[in-house]
Amino acid sequence: MSMPCTTTFEFQGHTIVEYKGLVRGIVVRAPTISQGIVGGLKKIVGGRIGAYREMCEQARGEALEHLLEHAEQMGANGVVGLRYESSEVDDSATEVLCYGTAVVINKS
Repeated sequence: MSMPCTTTFEFQGHTIVEYKGLVRGIVVRAPTISQGIVGGLKKIVGGRIGAYREMCEQARGEALEHLLEHAEQMGANGVVGLRYESSEVDDSATEVLCYGTAVVINKS
């Protein structure tokens, strides 16, 4: 990761010298055809649905990338209070939101 991020509101060993504001990354994703087929079969027989897990991990990764781009555009070098949320957009698409506060940090 090119920029340090934390779910807490401080960086150990660093001082926050400026708060830049809210940053976010949003991705809406649907499963590929193969993920949908494999996931549908797993729903019938039961068990872990690795294809859907893979889709969700990809969406989270993309949302984080967008957040980091947004923070960099604001002149930040760190993000505190990082969180993820997700929701269904329709029957086959999921929205993943990654958000936090962009900050400028200096080594203490």
